Amino acid sequence: MTAIKHALQRDIFTPNDERLLSIVNVCKAGKKKKNCFLCATVTTERPVQVNVVKVKKSDKGDFYKRQTAWALRDLAVVDAKDANKENPEFDLHFEKVYKWVASSTAEKNTFISCIWKLNQRYLRKKIEFVNVSSQLLEESVPSGENQSVTGGDEESLDEYQELNAREEQDIEIMMDGCEYAISNAEAFAEKLSSELQVLDGANIQSIMASEKQVNILMQLLDEALKEVDEIEHKLSSYEEMLQSVKEQMDHISQSNDLIQLSNTNNMKLLEEIEFLVNYLDLSKGHIKALTDGDLSSSKGIEACTNAAEALLQCMNVALRPGHDELQAVQQQQQQFKDLREQFARRLANHLNNVFVQQGHDQSSTLAQHSAELTLPKHLPFHRDLLRYAKLMEWLKNTDREKYEGLNKNYVDYISRLYEREIKEFFEVAKIKMTGTSKEGKKFATLPRKESAVKQDLESLHGSSGKLTGSTSSLNKLSVQGSGNRRSQSSSLLDMGNMSASDLDVADRTKFDKIFEQVLSELEPLCLAEQDFISKFFKLQQNPALPGSVTADSTDIDGGPLSRQHNLLGDRHSVPSEKEETGVIRSMMIKVFRCIEPELNNLISLGDKIDSFNSLYMLVKMSHHVWTAENVDPASFLSTTLGNVLVTVKRNFDKCILNQVKQMEEVKISKKSKVGILPFVSGFEEFAELAESIFRNAERRGDLDKAYTKLIRAVYNNVEKVANESQKTPRDVVMMENFHHIFSTLSRLKIACLETERREAKHKYTEHLQSYVIYSLGQPLEKLNHFFEGIEARVAQGIREEEVSYQLAFNKQELRKVIKEYPGKEVKKGLDNLYKKVDKHLCEEENLLQVMWHSMQDEFIRQYKHFEGLIARCYPGSGITMEFTIQDILEYFSSIAQSH
Repeated sequence: MTAIKHALQRDIFTPNDERLLSIVNVCKAGKKKKNCFLCATVTTERPVQVNVVKVKKSDKGDFYKRQTAWALRDLAVVDAKDANKENPEFDLHFEKVYKWVASSTAEKNTFISCIWKLNQRYLRKKIEFVNVSSQLLEESVPSGENQSVTGGDEESLDEYQELNAREEQDIEIMMDGCEYAISNAEAFAEKLSSELQVLDGANIQSIMASEKQVNILMQLLDEALKEVDEIEHKLSSYEEMLQSVKEQMDHISQSNDLIQLSNTNNMKLLEEIEFLVNYLDLSKGHIKALTDGDLSSSKGIEACTNAAEALLQCMNVALRPGHDELQAVQQQQQQFKDLREQFARRLANHLNNVFVQQGHDQSSTLAQHSAELTLPKHLPFHRDLLRYAKLMEWLKNTDREKYEGLNKNYVDYISRLYEREIKEFFEVAKIKMTGTSKEGKKFATLPRKESAVKQDLESLHGSSGKLTGSTSSLNKLSVQGSGNRRSQSSSLLDMGNMSASDLDVADRTKFDKIFEQVLSELEPLCLAEQDFISKFFKLQQNPALPGSVTADSTDIDGGPLSRQHNLLGDRHSVPSEKEETGVIRSMMIKVFRCIEPELNNLISLGDKIDSFNSLYMLVKMSHHVWTAENVDPASFLSTTLGNVLVTVKRNFDKCILNQVKQMEEVKISKKSKVGILPFVSGFEEFAELAESIFRNAERRGDLDKAYTKLIRAVYNNVEKVANESQKTPRDVVMMENFHHIFSTLSRLKIACLETERREAKHKYTEHLQSYVIYSLGQPLEKLNHFFEGIEARVAQGIREEEVSYQLAFNKQELRKVIKEYPGKEVKKGLDNLYKKVDKHLCEEENLLQVMWHSMQDEFIRQYKHFEGLIARCYPGSGITMEFTIQDILEYFSSIAQSH
């Protein structure tokens, strides 16, 4: 085993700088026994690494090779299987369990003991030993009080020292010099001992020879020590002298620190005093302006504004910690509060007086505007008040209660002023619409006659009014004033009267101009007031439309008015832009609370005067709503006009429904011919009027819907009247009226009624043909009946050439029927037909010639049809009609010319 151990050390571990400490011959348990060696090794370099190496004999030779190596630190458990009995089996627990069987129990115990020692020395007992005899482990621990476990392990581990190369070389040289070294070891040892004694003697003599030099060296060292003592003495004296200097410098340093601290405190105190003086000091001029400043003049307002801003700056100063504890600061702050309250009270009283005074001045101008359809301008009033805009902003930031009080007072007073102006303005508009004189009483104080007229207007507007074709004249109502004028409820029936329509055009044009003037006066008034409220009360709003008249667009005291910038913010909660927009709307609603009712009253009056005025009002109101929404969709003007537009649209829809209802209630005379129905011609004039009004209008869609309702009602009621007509044939009523509708729609080119236009043409053509066919059956009645019988026989299956063999349709019967209609009789019958058609047709539509020409074409078509039947059914008979196509053309031409 020792030879194997030396061989493994030389061949395998020495090249890897490792030392072999223990070896055991083993084989794996339970398998075919293949012997191998487990070796415990350590590296020669630091840090030391301990490994368990499996070495196996090569299959190709007698040399050994390294197969597997495990680090000892990875070994968890060593299981000896049995601690009391001899058992060569043992287990090593690395990442998995390896089961081994040693060649002998002694080798196993020696290997486990080596593992135990390596564990104690390098791993500090990290490996668990199971079923290992405690005696075996105790033997591995050396005895002795002064010998540690580690030292004992190292001695046992170092009992074998391998010679290095140099030592081997020296031994070989020595042995070569003594050839008998191998044969006579004792002689060789004696020689070595004698040589060692010689060397020891030489060393002793050398030491003794160097004693003198040692004495000299010791003397030099003594002198050096003396010099060191002198230097230390001098250093001590120097240190004593510097100690006093150090104490003086420390004293000076402490004095400097105190002086620096005093200077720092003085600088901070000066800074605090300058801060308080600079930011909490209000000049005497500002105090005087706040207490006694003139709020009437521009210079006084400017001085008060500057003083108020300075006061606000002083009050909004952010004091540093501890400032509010100073009595002087508290007194100054109290003075600022007193000045603020005093000036706010004085400013509020002055502005209230300005509101009252300006209101009286504005009231004095009402007289000169009452005769004209114009509203008084408030621009001078706004210009004067806007001088106080910055002060209002100051008041808003400092005293919210007084600011809101001024807001309420302004709204209360100005709303009464606007109410008087607007009511007077609308009264003038009503007078101009109705034609009453300025001296006449208004509707609220009308005499009995005018009150009756007003009631008549209301009843006329509210009632459906059963109108017939014979009662299409306009209702006349006398109104007290400069002259008698009509007030009527227009309908499609009334529009058929041309003389009345001429008067309506003038009245409607006049109404349109007045209504436009009313809206044009209200719009800039509302915009200017809203802009003023925003600027004066410092409320945010959306930007105004460029070019609109605002109070801010003019100069005040020679210079443009600019918005005040809030320098140091607001101690009160500042409303958001959305909330301030709501405040503006709320104020505008209160200021102009009478506009919407007055507009509704004016619209109601216009609708009573003429229901077709709703067309004008719808177009004008839509345009102004569109304009207002472009300026500000959420503004008071936009909202108000939008509400009024809803009323106008309802009136318009009501007007259309009334026209439809009146069409349904039309009654025709049983004794006279129908002709063009009144509501048909009325629709034509309505369409012409509507197209002229709605040209390029924003609400074209409303008119298109109204067109659709009206045209369907017209179509339905034309057919209804045609079915009820007794004097005029149904086809004539349908043909004439649908021809008139087709002509109207073709001329006006209304895009949304293109389908109805084609339908009207179809109905007109259909009923024209039907009437022609029906009328031509009467002049040649027997001849028509004869040929209808022939066609019936042919339809039953009789061949055409065999019809002549029928008793009722033989040649003799044919000649008899033909003789009853000579040319003279035919012309006489056609003349009677012309007279009858002339009685049926109306003169307005001028369809007689068209009808006569269609009858001529139909008569010739029937003639050719009869000739063809004679030729097919009576071939070779030589039977012909007693008149020719040329005769027919002459008959129709002469009859037309004679009439």
